[in-house]
Amino acid sequence: MELLLIIAAIVIVVEGVGIGLAVDAIGRGRTPQGAFAWALALIFAPPIAIPLYLLLGARRLDGYIRARRRGQIGLDQLAQRVNDAMRPWRIDMPLVEREHKGAMQIVADRLTTTAWTSGNRTTLLVDAHATYDALETALASATRQACVQFYIVRNDAVGQRLQSAMLNAAARGVQVLFLVDDVGSLTLARAYIADLERGGVQCARFSPRRILNPFHLNFRNHRKVIVVDGHTALVGGTNIGSEHIGADPTFGQWRDTHVQIEGPAALAAQLAFCEDWNWAAGHIPTLSWDASERGDERVLLVPTGPADELETCALMFHQAIHHARRRFWIATPYFVPDEAIVTSLQLARLRGVDVRILIPDDCRDALVQRSTHSYYEEVLGAGIRLYRYQPAFLHHKVFLSDDIVGVGTANFDNRSFRINFEITALVHGGELVPTMEAMFNDDLQRSQEAHLSDWASRSWLFRASARISRLMSPVQ
Repeated sequence: MELLLIIAAIVIVVEGVGIGLAVDAIGRGRTPQGAFAWALALIFAPPIAIPLYLLLGARRLDGYIRARRRGQIGLDQLAQRVNDAMRPWRIDMPLVEREHKGAMQIVADRLTTTAWTSGNRTTLLVDAHATYDALETALASATRQACVQFYIVRNDAVGQRLQSAMLNAAARGVQVLFLVDDVGSLTLARAYIADLERGGVQCARFSPRRILNPFHLNFRNHRKVIVVDGHTALVGGTNIGSEHIGADPTFGQWRDTHVQIEGPAALAAQLAFCEDWNWAAGHIPTLSWDASERGDERVLLVPTGPADELETCALMFHQAIHHARRRFWIATPYFVPDEAIVTSLQLARLRGVDVRILIPDDCRDALVQRSTHSYYEEVLGAGIRLYRYQPAFLHHKVFLSDDIVGVGTANFDNRSFRINFEITALVHGGELVPTMEAMFNDDLQRSQEAHLSDWASRSWLFRASARISRLMSPVQ
């Protein structure tokens, strides 16, 4: 009898906790679909759902917000210093441009603490080989400081190239700061970091485990940023690993892209790095903030993440789609958007916009792959063109919205929209637009276009599993 009472008491407590968390999910859910899914699971399967919700259900990274507040005065002063340094190149659009063409520029400007600047030069690094070469060249040219941040760093041949480049810079007296995500680089050997620290490189890990709540591991710092001497920044989707150059047979061939930015906009990337470093290392680093003109292109850096007041990444993509009048082309390894984004894409096509989506033929994630298929009817049925890249795993995150280029770290999914820390470089006009267009056309030539028949010909079991997978998109 006592055992039954104990079991009953445990069941009541667990169910009570599940109901309480279901109320929390409904009140604070990222999306209505996600809130509903969590609530059902927490009420009807609390033993399984409770630990998953604690691990995956948090909406914002409160520890990062508290760290930001602790350093608010210093960060605000730093942001003001950056904006002062960038002021000679700040772009203030005339009223007529605001009314007719400048909506994307204005909205993106308001999503970040810095502004669009002229005076920049950009170079598209179309694959990992070009990115790694540019990375080594940039670090070799550093004279004062180098900020290096990646989501994944592997201790393989590519990782050792990065390590050597950082150690060589530090040996020349350059201040080198190295920041990795604790989850993405979980397998990075301690010896790798120890060798860097012995060589004078300052290292830190972006770890949600630093805060009292142990259930924040779902938050990741997905940014890949290098800033050298405050005037050159590299931003994009390429991590540090041999798989990106096809040298790891386990992963096969990869396709990735970065962009190099020289000019005052590089300071905005450095400012984003400082915020992350403040969270990871507990202090704001002392860096140089002198801007210099390197070209004539307009650039804005948009850092986004779960510590922002608004869902800045999703808003940036919404506005990029809404801005388009001629074309919206996007390449992404993971296509699992929410309903609002799908609606934006459909409306763009109804306006006559040429909407094209380029995804990998195999995204290497079975759940995401099934979820992506569930969008075929809504996307292809609206006249949107969908392509599956054949030669390799397409991993880059780029888009073209008329004359605005986006290159960054954000995927087209719920995780990047709301959970990850991301950064995107927006470039308005200039030589990067035809270069990006040419790269897209080359990739499209290597892709197979999807059709509605691809979905209709699937078995009912496959279609059902795809729709079930899609229900789990809020936690994918």
